[in-house]
Amino acid sequence: MHCINQASFFCSWSGGKDACLAFYHAVQAGGKPRCLFTMLSEDGERSRAHALPLRILESQASSLGIPLVVGSAAWGGYEKVFIDQLRKFKEEGIKFGVYGDIDLEGHRKWQENACAAAGMKAYLPLWGRSRREIVTELVELGFQALIVAVNEEKMDRQYLGRVMDRPLMDELESKGIDVAGENGEYHTVITGGPLFQNPITMEVKGLKSYEKHCFLHID
Repeated sequence: MHCINQASFFCSWSGGKDACLAFYHAVQAGGKPRCLFTMLSEDGERSRAHALPLRILESQASSLGIPLVVGSAAWGGYEKVFIDQLRKFKEEGIKFGVYGDIDLEGHRKWQENACAAAGMKAYLPLWGRSRREIVTELVELGFQALIVAVNEEKMDRQYLGRVMDRPLMDELESKGIDVAGENGEYHTVITGGPLFQNPITMEVKGLKSYEKHCFLHID
């Protein structure tokens, strides 16, 4: 893996557990965070991956003490908007993109190619580790990861709103659900933990369904 010590970086930010732990490891390795970067839906209101409202993402960035940069695109224009922003980061002296992927090779190749197109390097501190080990570390470090979305073909909506802990990890595994949600079973939002100066507050207004997914409707 590339050495990130003393190098400036942006973190590809979903607002969830994997991006957060990757950010934490990049900081622990001596990297210098310049900003979080999140892609939003084309209306610019919610995150593309986890359907989190912009306010929550802004609150996370504020609590971490760094700026949030956002892009907005439909899926068809996603890659161009993403790489165009990385080129701007490069011009500002940012050398690395930090990503939270664990073992999906297609994701890693896309991220490395996107960074290379902008003259940057990709840093994946969680890559190749056990999925269980990563979630265990997240919990033991004291991060609060709240489940905000589930794929109802893979797990029940009853898990929405639950905070990741060891009993929940055991329960998911006992039902054959990937503990890290790496197969798209669920997504989380981080509401507090190391590096966060204050907790993230949310108002849950109910549930929303879209195709096979069910989300907490939060503001």
